[in-house]
Amino acid sequence: QVQLVQSGGGLVQAGGSLRLSCVASGRTFSNYRMGWFRRAPGKGREFVASINWSGGNTYYADSVKGRFTISRDNAKNTVYLQMNSLKPEDTAVYYCAADPRTKISVNIMAYDYWGQGTQVTVSS
Repeated sequence: QVQLVQSGGGLVQAGGSLRLSCVASGRTFSNYRMGWFRRAPGKGREFVASINWSGGNTYYADSVKGRFTISRDNAKNTVYLQMNSLKPEDTAVYYCAADPRTKISVNIMAYDYWGQGTQVTVSS
């Protein structure tokens, strides 16, 4: 089993920045692919970003490309989501996710473990 504990998030004005963190425990984190997803009010959970086991390969949803950065520190068992130039449409509950396969994936079904979710609210 893998446990994922998220932190960060909160309320920010449009144009501002936030950083989300997700700490993993229970297994060999460095072998896992990691992802961030979000669920906006009234919508389904959607892909935001993914990173492979080494951090050498990343992929982003078009809606966040150039504004968000996913990274990981395997020594700290932590994955981050740096969010810059935030927009009101980024308002959502954000979830980190982990899976023991190493390549990145945008598919929500490709992740076995999920964090508890953290609210990000961007005011206009």
